[in-house]
Amino acid sequence: METETTPRPTMEFRYLKIDRRDNYAVVRMCKEPVNSMNLDLWADLSRCLEYLESQDWCKGFVLTSGLKRPIFTAGNDLKELYAKTTSKSRFSDFWRAQTGFLVRLNRTKLVVVAAIKGACPAGGCITALGCDYRVMTEKGYIGLNEVLIGVPVPRYWCKSMERIIGARHAHTALMTGKMFKPKEALAVGLVDQVVPEDRLLATAEAVLSKWVKIPSFGVQATKHFMKEELAKQMEDYCEEEIKVTWDILTSPMITGPMERYMSSLGKAKKSKL
Repeated sequence: METETTPRPTMEFRYLKIDRRDNYAVVRMCKEPVNSMNLDLWADLSRCLEYLESQDWCKGFVLTSGLKRPIFTAGNDLKELYAKTTSKSRFSDFWRAQTGFLVRLNRTKLVVVAAIKGACPAGGCITALGCDYRVMTEKGYIGLNEVLIGVPVPRYWCKSMERIIGARHAHTALMTGKMFKPKEALAVGLVDQVVPEDRLLATAEAVLSKWVKIPSFGVQATKHFMKEELAKQMEDYCEEEIKVTWDILTSPMITGPMERYMSSLGKAKKSKL
């Protein structure tokens, strides 16, 4: 029998920190410098979700950033997408890890609240869209901006955004790579609350605390009705998407713009030194 003095063991993760509350957890992404989402971070997220689902005490979790700087996550690590810095085998593993987590996130019986601090583009945005509720700071931005570097937004990422903000808003945002400021995101329903940074975690935990008190079966079944179709589509399309996306990433139409973009990032870093 667990008492107040009994240690509460958790699994160890490379880039995540888990703080256990009474009947939920706070999961912090801590991959310096910007929580770039590479194969290892996606794998960590999957293992963490699997672990929390296996714990009888856990009814949900808050997903947030453990970085000091105002970044939820900068999105996918471009080294995983740039053909010259990866391989077909590595990319395939990366895409399976990414899709595997997103499928599980949409299917999980746990209640998941995203506490978004600052920047939340691309992979960060699709992760937040897979959560059940999104709280964001007053400063930052969020969106699926892949087209700005010449890469198409993945098919079911588009569907995920459409499901949350509607086809009209999603069409314009996805086609232009729009980054929503917090108040804009709130206005279209991309996030549910906007709060000062010093109230972010407390607000997210307050939302989750209320949610996990609702009888779980009804919540879980309703969530399944709303999200299972999208999860199944993501899962079924994964292997085909790997092939299609790899062909795109290795085409001259993409490698040229990405090379220039990667070069510009390198110059920007040097200018700050």
